[in-house]
Amino acid sequence: MSRTKLRAELMQELEHAVRRASAQGVIFGQTVADRAGISNSDMDCLDFLLLEGRVTAGRLAEITGLTTGAITGVVDRLEKAGFVRRERDADDRRKVFITPIPENIAKFGKLYEHMQRAMLKAWEAYSDAELRLLLRFATQSYHTMLAATAELKAMIEAPKEKRAKEPAKERAKATKPVRAP
Repeated sequence: MSRTKLRAELMQELEHAVRRASAQGVIFGQTVADRAGISNSDMDCLDFLLLEGRVTAGRLAEITGLTTGAITGVVDRLEKAGFVRRERDADDRRKVFITPIPENIAKFGKLYEHMQRAMLKAWEAYSDAELRLLLRFATQSYHTMLAATAELKAMIEAPKEKRAKEPAKERAKATKPVRAP
């Protein structure tokens, strides 16, 4: 078999492995989110917040790829559930930080402990160089997904924006059913 064909097969295997891990991660996250009483996407935003620490809504929007409007809804729901609080900046009262409430998060955080221990144990088998490679891969994957999400949103929103600019008469014509002769 040619080197090119072997490489293509290897890359496809890697893609499938990443997709399986990602899908299983979504299912795992949904299970934890259900237990915590919030949506999976809100749980993902909370995870970003835990990784970043105290941040503004704008920063949370930036790292998640969501709009600031969507983040406002997420923060409202997380605050209502008792997982975060809004705190005004002492120096600039216009600036508001989103701050996790560790004692409330700890209640469901225990559900991650088994998985974290298993992952750490599996990673012990890797050399430092392999761990750096995996870190580079995971970091690049995040940035690729963030960019792909932005492109997808732009592609989805473009037709809506175009249609919103069309005169109402033209939109009505375009949506009128066509009768067969």
